[in-house]
Amino acid sequence: MTARLPRRREDRVQKNETASQTEPVTNNKIAPRTTAHELCISSLYKNFGRKKVVQGIDFSMKTGEILGLLGPNGSGKTTTFYMIIGFYRPTEGEVILDGKVITDLPMYKRAQAGIAYLPQEPSIFRKMTVEENIWAIIETRKDLTKKEKIFRLDKLIEEFSIEKIRKQPAFTLSGGERRRTEIARSLAIEPKFLMLDEPFAGIDPIAVADIKKMILLLSERGIGILITDHNVRDTLEITHRSIIINTGQIVVQGTKQEILDSPLAREIYLGKDFSM
Repeated sequence: MTARLPRRREDRVQKNETASQTEPVTNNKIAPRTTAHELCISSLYKNFGRKKVVQGIDFSMKTGEILGLLGPNGSGKTTTFYMIIGFYRPTEGEVILDGKVITDLPMYKRAQAGIAYLPQEPSIFRKMTVEENIWAIIETRKDLTKKEKIFRLDKLIEEFSIEKIRKQPAFTLSGGERRRTEIARSLAIEPKFLMLDEPFAGIDPIAVADIKKMILLLSERGIGILITDHNVRDTLEITHRSIIINTGQIVVQGTKQEILDSPLAREIYLGKDFSM
């Protein structure tokens, strides 16, 4: 499988040319999002047969916010996450983006609406190069001219420091390089929100620190980020607030310090000896 990249000698956009009008560029970087957006989760329930897995989850988040979705195994956390991205359909309740109900939209339609999803498992095309992987998504955008598409490709590669590996096949990448490429590719659609499923899994500590820096930069650009991860310490370090789910319900929510200070959070999830 090969993405059809245009001939760079003819089509490559120079640094001083105009970039996409949908996300302007300043100082050779894609400018932060200026319009606020909100994702609301309203009274979500999910039953599997007679088993009630999620029982009335309510929360909202805005662009620029990093929100952690945490909980012990079997708590309903993953099911809640899957209902938000469109993998599961709720038994009851709604997922609402900017006042519009998107509960019935499939995952690809939610992506078009502005909700990007990065799964835990490798999602890049192994036989394609780094730039071909990113181009495969950019190429589908009908709102950009060919020159604007090439400009965006180059900017994403530059911003995520993957210029040196842009011609490498994806199967040769390290875990950290793969994550960088996947995040860069997810931004090709200019999402309002990015859903990260176990972003710290399967990568070494140096790569984890690198990914955390990238997540913070995405937040500064105005992208809302929802993280679900078993690595509690790294998640709490970068989230503005977190939600802990147990037995299908939200039991604790708040800032890192509020979570750490909660006796209930320690009892059901963190443990009494957990510290940061």
